[in-house]
Amino acid sequence: MTVKNWETIAAKKRQDLASSIPDEWRVPSALLPPADQDNVTGFPEESGWFTAEELAITNQTALELLPKLAAGDLTSVAVTRAFCKRAAAAHQLTNCLSETCFERALSTAAKLDAHLAETGKPVGPLHGLPISLKDNFNLVGLDSTVGFASHVGDPAKYESVLADLLREAGAVFYVKTNVPTAMMIAETVNNVFGRTVSPLNRRLTSGGSSGGESALLAFKGCPLGVGTDIGGSLRIPAACTGTFTLRPSFGRFPTLRCRSGMPGQEAVQSVNGPLTRTLADLAFYSKTVVDAQPWRLDPRCLPIPWRAVTLPSKLRIAVMWDDGVALPTPPVTRALQQTVDKLKAAGHKIVEWSSVDQAQGGELLGRMFVADGGKAIRRELERTGEPLRPEMEPYSQAAARELGGLEYWQLHSDRQEYQKKYLDRWLAAGIDAILCPTTPYSSVENGKFKHVGYTGVYNVLDYACISFPTGITVDKSVDVALDDSYKPLSDLDQEIQSEYNPEAVHGMPINLQLVAQRLEEEKCVEMCKVVLDVLS
Repeated sequence: MTVKNWETIAAKKRQDLASSIPDEWRVPSALLPPADQDNVTGFPEESGWFTAEELAITNQTALELLPKLAAGDLTSVAVTRAFCKRAAAAHQLTNCLSETCFERALSTAAKLDAHLAETGKPVGPLHGLPISLKDNFNLVGLDSTVGFASHVGDPAKYESVLADLLREAGAVFYVKTNVPTAMMIAETVNNVFGRTVSPLNRRLTSGGSSGGESALLAFKGCPLGVGTDIGGSLRIPAACTGTFTLRPSFGRFPTLRCRSGMPGQEAVQSVNGPLTRTLADLAFYSKTVVDAQPWRLDPRCLPIPWRAVTLPSKLRIAVMWDDGVALPTPPVTRALQQTVDKLKAAGHKIVEWSSVDQAQGGELLGRMFVADGGKAIRRELERTGEPLRPEMEPYSQAAARELGGLEYWQLHSDRQEYQKKYLDRWLAAGIDAILCPTTPYSSVENGKFKHVGYTGVYNVLDYACISFPTGITVDKSVDVALDDSYKPLSDLDQEIQSEYNPEAVHGMPINLQLVAQRLEEEKCVEMCKVVLDVLS
């Protein structure tokens, strides 16, 4: 595809997506919330458009639905149909989808119901459960555009390995979700589908790059979804919508046969993980994937079973109040302080974690992302004449310089030295985890997300991390902007603090990030249970 016609391609793709929603699942215009209504999460209950059964199904978590599906108390067809309708509504209100396969999903669900009726046994631990996938997971016959017009009309000829594994476990696929261009923006916006917004407040971002997933989940258009993370692409959307996610170390979950925005870039590895409404759903999904022995399907997966973990009676947690580059906005600092106070009151040992090494990690990540001089991204844009979005300026020819082979080897060497330095500090401190912000924001207005340093450093280190909702929300009367006496940590910090608007984010949930060592996913889950327990 070399014709300079990206706008025509994108317009047709948007129309095809809209047309894929059946008439019965198109919200009547008279019921649509007004354009200036910010929070649309109450629409399913308030509109009268959903049946009582549809609401009862879609308001349940994955672990509430699965026993009923396995016992035949709920059919997969009924559950799938309810989530298809709610996902269709979510898209019409937040622009969160990139692909639908509703008929295929209902056919799969019917076969699962027939199997259960004939054998009395579920297909697997995810029997009959609809699961949404981020756009880059390949499903045969569907595009994986990853936000490029050049990938429109190039349907996948094979499935992602994770999709194969989840289907074997009994999952039903029905939608794929929107991402930013090349999955390399911390908000979900591209030239093909446009911008995805948060259903909690449509003036705010749902984060990126798994922001289609987080918007769908926050609207309860899926019981759980799967996204990816290369610099915060799971944790940032979870933080923007008050949901849970696990960023695993590379090798725990299969990544083979997904489409990449920068294929072959492996200086920092992309990983995938769940987005869920509860920690229990997150833990169940993670154990299910690992129990399926993904190392038999993906040669880069590590043969490590899901392990039982015994924690010390009291945890030793290091707290990083800021990363030395950008101070968290006031509500995030308040949530961190309250969490620390409750952990101390419960007898856990709290120590300070210096941000001395954080800027270096962020700088390494930036070098890795543009080591090709931005050529991979620009090549895809040039195929259709698609312009580089302003958020993608770091990948422009003017901003990015391609490294030679020797320089690239040095980058790997620098990364290794950094990982060793951080590990030595961790062991010397004798800590179980680091507690810190996920982002400087609770959420932020569309177009204003500025800093991925709190998440991206742990991609360079390949540490296991959970972004979790604290149960604390923004209070505009308490979380006021800093006054003129504050001395910014950097020009970026100055910009973030000056743009902070407590009115805009009032009432939004606040997430924090819990960081464990590399390949300590099980321990990270168990430690998060402890933190949630003291917060409750």
